[in-house]
Amino acid sequence: MENTLKQIPADSVGIVSPQRLHFAEPLRLRSGRVIENYDLMVETYGTLNADKSNAILVCHALSGDHHAAGFHDAQNPKEKPGWWDCAIGPGKPFDSKIFFIVCLNNLGGCAGSTGPSSINPETGKPFGPDFPIVTVRDWVNSQARLADRLGIQQWAAVIGGSLGGMQVMRWAISFPDRLRHAIVIAAAPKLSAQNIAFNEVARQSIMSDPEFHNGRYYDFNTYPKKGVTLARMVGHITYLSDAVLSNKFGKDAIVDTFGRDLRSGKLSFGFDLDFQVQSYLQYKGESFSKNFDANTYLLITKTLDYFDPAVDYDGDLSKAFANSNCKFLVMAFTSDWRFAPERSKEIVESLLKAKREVSYLEIEADAGHDSFLLAVPRYMQALHAYMSRVAAEIISLPDISRESH
Repeated sequence: MENTLKQIPADSVGIVSPQRLHFAEPLRLRSGRVIENYDLMVETYGTLNADKSNAILVCHALSGDHHAAGFHDAQNPKEKPGWWDCAIGPGKPFDSKIFFIVCLNNLGGCAGSTGPSSINPETGKPFGPDFPIVTVRDWVNSQARLADRLGIQQWAAVIGGSLGGMQVMRWAISFPDRLRHAIVIAAAPKLSAQNIAFNEVARQSIMSDPEFHNGRYYDFNTYPKKGVTLARMVGHITYLSDAVLSNKFGKDAIVDTFGRDLRSGKLSFGFDLDFQVQSYLQYKGESFSKNFDANTYLLITKTLDYFDPAVDYDGDLSKAFANSNCKFLVMAFTSDWRFAPERSKEIVESLLKAKREVSYLEIEADAGHDSFLLAVPRYMQALHAYMSRVAAEIISLPDISRESH
């Protein structure tokens, strides 16, 4: 396709079209509840080879979705690419000339997959608070069904950052024979009490908004804008490092004696937005509130809180990994205080105790938890090198068609 309005980089996957897949088989959740049928919104990049050995699954984090790379609208020159476009595409670490890359919007999401904003066939209204809490295990079970639908018996790799990394670990535990490599980035074996506390503050911000209406705000043609804005502001602070917040604003901003950027030349001596960081957080929060469903935010923060794969193994994560057959790459970032490198090292120690093959890399980066979304040079180089090994293994697999290489 020739694009006259949008300049598409040569290393982009280009214009992509998501597809909604329907699953009629009931899905029993960890809570005991059952989702009778559901849709998953999916995007794919690259071509599946003849023996379906070159497929990789990308798992998204809290606010992510299926749109990980490329563009949707050829007529919109201002459209931003997918959330991991820096890593997915021709010649990039997840090379679409080599791999068939799959990314989906998880169950309970708000980007096309069945979730709280979807219509409940029993009532004809959005599910809202009636949509059940889903866990990482439930997500991975639904992803396994997606793999079945695509005819993929084994992923070459399952990859994810943050909450996505938790899904990767669950894959290695629940389906040990269905992936050859697990790439866990900026994750943790379970949330700390501090992280659960941040999530609770976010949820309370949403639920205390007068426009929340006990989760049935759809019936009132409104949404809890203030609550979601505050929730996102709290979350955004935890995703960034102090260095990033200090350096994020224009060099021409007037700076006070404490090194904080002022929006104007003087203090208001009131409760106005004196500092650039205040207006920045409000802007990010309000933008997010327009595009992300409040009930989905509540649900996914609970999904985060509940993640603890060791709970079924006497609290010993190494026992959870005992039957995993894949190779692991665990990566962390020095400035990430939401999921600090020490948490990644806990994963590594558990894998070593379980006698699993694991590589670990701690990357110098100043962007905090959000570093995993960015084109940090050493990070991209490491991913590229590791995925080159994955690609080489695909070529050496028995009975493989090499047409795509």
